[in-house]
Amino acid sequence: MITKKYNKVVTGVISSLLFPLSSLLFPLSSLLLSGCSDFLDILPMNSTVLENYWKEKADVTSAVNGCYAALASEDVVTRMGVWGELRSENVVAGTNVPNNLNEMLKENLLPTNEMCTWACFYNVINLCNIVCHYAPEVESIDPNYTSNELKGNIAEMKTLRALCYFYLIRTFRDVPYVTEPSIDDSQNYVVPATPFEAVLDSLITDLESVKDDAQRRFSLEKVEGKSIYVPAENNSRITRWAIYSLLADFYLWKGDWNNVIKYCDLVINYKAQQYKELLKTDQITDIDLYDGIPLILEAIRGEQNVGHAYTSVFGDGNSFESIFELYYNGSNGQENTWVSSYYGNRNNSIGRLKAADFLMDGFTAGNNQLWLTQKDCRAYEYLESEGTSYAIMKYAREKADFNLQRTGSVTVTGDRRTSSNSNWIFYRLSDIMLMKAEALIQLGEEYWPEAFKLINNVYKRANNIAPESTTGSLAYETYSTSKEKMEDLLFEERHREFLFEGKRWFDLVRLARRDGKTERLASCAIRKYRQDINVIKIKLTDPNYIYFPYAKSELKANPLLKQNPAFDKGEEGVLR
Repeated sequence: MITKKYNKVVTGVISSLLFPLSSLLFPLSSLLLSGCSDFLDILPMNSTVLENYWKEKADVTSAVNGCYAALASEDVVTRMGVWGELRSENVVAGTNVPNNLNEMLKENLLPTNEMCTWACFYNVINLCNIVCHYAPEVESIDPNYTSNELKGNIAEMKTLRALCYFYLIRTFRDVPYVTEPSIDDSQNYVVPATPFEAVLDSLITDLESVKDDAQRRFSLEKVEGKSIYVPAENNSRITRWAIYSLLADFYLWKGDWNNVIKYCDLVINYKAQQYKELLKTDQITDIDLYDGIPLILEAIRGEQNVGHAYTSVFGDGNSFESIFELYYNGSNGQENTWVSSYYGNRNNSIGRLKAADFLMDGFTAGNNQLWLTQKDCRAYEYLESEGTSYAIMKYAREKADFNLQRTGSVTVTGDRRTSSNSNWIFYRLSDIMLMKAEALIQLGEEYWPEAFKLINNVYKRANNIAPESTTGSLAYETYSTSKEKMEDLLFEERHREFLFEGKRWFDLVRLARRDGKTERLASCAIRKYRQDINVIKIKLTDPNYIYFPYAKSELKANPLLKQNPAFDKGEEGVLR
C-alpha cells in the first residue's frame, strides 16, 4: 500500500517540481520518476521544502508539467497497454517476451507479477494532489497567477487524477482512494480499498465540479488574420472536451445513458464547429461530414490511394479527430517504449507481442471473424504479415499508403518508426461516436436507428465509402432484430476501430459487468488460444477473475487490503 519513508526527502520528485521547463508542451525529459515496484515509494515529501517552493505562478506551471510527464512515463504507459490489451483476444507472445508477460498471456495471473504493481499511477495521483493542495496558496501570493488560471490548473489535475483512478478500478476493481497529498509523516495512508462504484461516483462528482473551469483551447495561431486551432498544443493538454469525453466514459460504466449522450454530443458538436472554422480559412480535402460529424477521409478527395486517416491519426498524431493524447515529440528524451518494444520497431519487426492468428485467419478468402470486408482499410493499416505471423503495426507504422482498387496483393507503403516517438491516444472522435451509440442501444429500440447510423459511419470511413453512399454500407435490418445483435455489432466495431489501443479488455469487462456474468467476455477472450482453452474458460467464469490481483508487495505493505477472492488461493494467491 502507501509506504512511509520517514526522515527521507526524495530528491527526484522535488527536483522535478523545481526544474524550470521551457515549454509546457515539451516537459517530458525533466522528471526523475520512481518506478512501479513500491506503491508511492516517493512519499511522504518534506513539507518544508514544498512550502518554500510554492511562491509564484512558474512553480505551479512546473508542477503541472511534472504531472503530465509522470503520466507519460514508461511505467505508466506500459501498464495502460498491458492492462488494456494482454488479457484480450488481440495479442499473443511475440519475440523475447518476458516471463511475467508470457504467464499473463496464458491467463496465469500471479500477485508476484510486476505488472500487478501500481505505484506509478499513485505517483501521478499524488503529484496531482500536491498541485491541488498548494496552487491556491500561490494564487493568494502571486498577483500574476489569476483565479481563472488556478481553476483551470485544478481542473487539469483533477482530470489526470481521475484518469489514473479510472485505469485502476477497471483493472483491480476496488482500490485505495486518496485525494489528499502525502506531505509529512503525520498522515496515515494505510487505507482499505474503496469499492469500484464508490470510486466511480466520486470521480464523476469531482469532474462535474470542475468541467466548466477547464480551458476550451490552449492555443490558436493567426493565419491571414484569422485564429486557427493548433492541434499539437491542445490535444496534449486537458481541455474541456477531454473532461467531457472522460465523463461520457464514466457514465457509460455507470449505466447513465442520458449523460453519456449529453457529453458525447457536446464533443461532437464542438468538432463540427471546429470543422466549420477550418472551412473558413482553407479548402479542406481530407475531412468530410458523415451525417454532420467530421471525419478524416481514408482517401483524400481526388485520390485513389487510401491510408490517409491512419497517417493523420496514428502516424503524425495530434490529428483533427484527437481529443486527448500523450505527445512524444522525439526530442525531449522520453519515449513511448510501449509501442517500440511491445509492438515492434524498424530493427524488430515483431515486438514482444504479435497479433493473434484469428484476427487475420481467412481474410484473403473473405471469411474472417473480425473484418466484414476485404476493403476495410484498418486490416492493412493495423497489421502486417511477417512470415506465418502478423505483426502489430498500429502506432508503430509512420504512415500508410496503399491502393485497394488494383488487382493482386496489396502493398502498404510506410515503414516502421525509426524512433520511439509515437503518441498514445486516450480519446478520439470515433470513440465518442461509438460511446454514444452504445448508450443509445441501451435506451431502447426506438433509439437503435440513430445508434446504427453512428456505427455505420465509423465503418464507412474505414471502408472508404463516401459519406452519402449506401453501396457497401452495413444493413440495419441485419442487426436490428434484437438488442444482443445491436450490442454485438457495437462491440465488434469497437474491436475493429480500437484494435491494439489498450481498450479491448476494458470493453469486455464493461460488457461483463452489464451482463452480470462473464459468458460473452469469455467467448471473446478464448478466441486467441490454441491449448488449455477449457481451463482458461473455467477461470473466466469467475467474475472476480476478470480483475487483476493485488500485488503481493502491496498486501504486505498495507494489511487493510484484502486480496481479490479469485486469487486468494494458497501461498502465491493464484487460482489453481
